[in-house]
Amino acid sequence: MHATLPMLAATDFPPLRRARLDTLQVNLGYRCNQSCLHCHVNAGPTRTEAMDGDTAALVLQVLAARAIATLDLTGGAPELNPHFRTLVRGARALGVRVIDRCNLTILSEPGQQDLAAFLADAGVEVVASLPCYSVANVDRQRGEGVFERSIAGLRALNALGYGQPGSGRVLNLVYNPQGAVLPPPQAALQADYQRELSEHFGVVFNQLFVLTNMPIQRFGSTLVSKGTFDSYLQLLKSAYQPHNLATVMCRSLISVDWQGDLYDCDFNQMLGLRARLAGAGDSRRPHLRDLLATDVEGEAIHVAQHCYGCTAGQGSSCGGALADAH
Repeated sequence: MHATLPMLAATDFPPLRRARLDTLQVNLGYRCNQSCLHCHVNAGPTRTEAMDGDTAALVLQVLAARAIATLDLTGGAPELNPHFRTLVRGARALGVRVIDRCNLTILSEPGQQDLAAFLADAGVEVVASLPCYSVANVDRQRGEGVFERSIAGLRALNALGYGQPGSGRVLNLVYNPQGAVLPPPQAALQADYQRELSEHFGVVFNQLFVLTNMPIQRFGSTLVSKGTFDSYLQLLKSAYQPHNLATVMCRSLISVDWQGDLYDCDFNQMLGLRARLAGAGDSRRPHLRDLLATDVEGEAIHVAQHCYGCTAGQGSSCGGALADAH
């Protein structure tokens, strides 16, 4: 795999500083039951990295100590971590909003048949990956049979009230482009998804989040192999919108890897660009335990060229387009 950090580190991206910490985004490990071309984590069935019980317990301590409102669980497939359910229960007991970034096919994996019911009973919000409403496009990106299993997962969630008006059980979907292009306008694509999924599959959901593909890990390496890395980066830079700087996710979110180390966002985590905490210095690895006593508000954010992916056009974050927030 081609390393993309050397092509991203030198940057003219504007400096950023943190606002109040609102969200702890925790990567529970890189093991996944899928292996997708666009995956910036390079997750897959053969990955073995997984957060241990002591670190998961520390997550709960930090949530309480810093009064963090949202716990955003990701992976790989976060549900494959043996401490996933304990972490969910503990966070919900603290009154913390919990988001599960679910690939949908995990719901039908052996041993996970009760997962959908667990999420519903715990009051977990589901953010589900579905890169298209077309079977051909999804299976091309994610593997044969993935679309059919994804629809089955969505129906199972719908049957438990997810996405249904008035249920309080939130089901949001995630779209990412098939290649080296910017995503289309979020509102228009959401209407298309809602129409197609309802008419053809009887599926409903709350919102669609559109995400820009980042030129890192598996997707970035593919761009290098095709000779399109520089042109894609130029596309991101040419679409830069300065007003998106006010709402980029790194200003209110901090990313935690499976070992408990801290990063400014999930993308920086995959590049090894660690967060910078006052007093920690560049020689030490900032860790979850530092958050027990350290307030990160006002800290400088580690930026690089890939940050243009979050500020291009309508903007992109783990919560979808940024422009909709204005």
